[in-house]
Amino acid sequence: MPDLTGSSYGLFALVLFVVAYGFVISEEFTHLRKSKSVLAAAGLIWIIVGVAYQQAGIGDAEELLRGHFEEYAELFLFLLAAMTYVNTMQERNVFAALRDWLLARGYSLRMLFWITGLLAFCLSPVLDNLTTALVMGAVVVSVGAGQPAFVAVACANVVIAANAGGAFSPFGDITTLMVWQAGKVTFAEFFALFLPSVVNWLVPAAAMSLAVPALQPEASDVRSPIKPGGVVVIALFALTIAMTVATHNFLHLPPALGMMTGLGLLSLYGYVLRRRELRGPSLATQGDPPRGYKPATRPFDIFISMKRVEWDTLLFFYGVVMCVGGLGALGYLEILARVSYADLGPFTANVLVGFASAIIDNIPIMFAVLSMDPVMSHGDWLLVTLTAGVGGSLLSIGSAAGVALMGQARGVYTFFSHLKWGWAILLGYALSIATHAIVNRDLFAITGGT
Repeated sequence: MPDLTGSSYGLFALVLFVVAYGFVISEEFTHLRKSKSVLAAAGLIWIIVGVAYQQAGIGDAEELLRGHFEEYAELFLFLLAAMTYVNTMQERNVFAALRDWLLARGYSLRMLFWITGLLAFCLSPVLDNLTTALVMGAVVVSVGAGQPAFVAVACANVVIAANAGGAFSPFGDITTLMVWQAGKVTFAEFFALFLPSVVNWLVPAAAMSLAVPALQPEASDVRSPIKPGGVVVIALFALTIAMTVATHNFLHLPPALGMMTGLGLLSLYGYVLRRRELRGPSLATQGDPPRGYKPATRPFDIFISMKRVEWDTLLFFYGVVMCVGGLGALGYLEILARVSYADLGPFTANVLVGFASAIIDNIPIMFAVLSMDPVMSHGDWLLVTLTAGVGGSLLSIGSAAGVALMGQARGVYTFFSHLKWGWAILLGYALSIATHAIVNRDLFAITGGT
């Protein structure tokens, strides 16, 4: 890879990325969607790379760019299928039914603190940390009405649990998916992070639980039954995950293939649901709604679930992949690899990745690490997977789950209400790393990647 970092082209590209990412970090204040600035920067950076390569007589950058396109395409198709399944389960009232069931039990606030945290930890490996945090956050806000102290601490607990639960599964976070698809860690090896992830959540949760008011909220009589077909959708999602893991592990096919096949199965079942609902009494005379008309009750449409995926996140991911790839083509990643992994060593560098993830989104951090591709043991690759996933819990703005809950519990769960427990979260972070180093010490002796 040529070193063009000292050239005017390299410096201009770096400035573009810093400015674009400055807009990403300030999204909460500017209300400019995070994908917009990095999308523009990505194209401009690669134009700079193309001009720089031509001027230096290196050739063209087309092959490098196509490699990044292919890598993004696989991740995009995987996430599109997963998000469509989650949106379909939401449309079928699966999550609303879970929320109302919990509210009807009449649990104390302290019991709900532990239940929502435990559910966030258990659901995140399958649903992803953002969706899980939103579902459990809705429970916390509903049951904690009039109890801001409970909402603040319970939301922090949900964020920590969702991030920790997502760290030991390829489906739990975009960064773990990236590591899995890159072939650095196999599906089964992720479960070596289960105990460190438990420690990462339980340590701060135990401290925060002492601040939960010992009150008994009134049980709710509201019920949101799962719509017809909801259970089948859950079963299809489980089948899709099993098929994706099996085809990747045994046939060495890209995970995106299994997920898109599952999306096809969901689309076929969606056709059955739609035909059934069109024949139903409430929709028998309605038929397809006129163009531009959106009635409150309408037959199921799989493309509505697709439309509601997190397009801002998917486009932001594209921008990040292209920006970091462009900076790598100019030589910046080689310098970063030399300064971090070569000089500091993999263990120290990977611990610092977690702190960086609390300030900068973990997606560009992990993509940079994968692009540098340092020679590390399995234990070190698992360590960076852990730290990139749970490091975002150190600050409320460090993860998508935290940012989402700040919006959901606006004015109650804030940056400073989360920072109040920073010492406990940091302790959990340190102990989870120590747990991994002790429990999985044999993995640190294996070098050369998967």
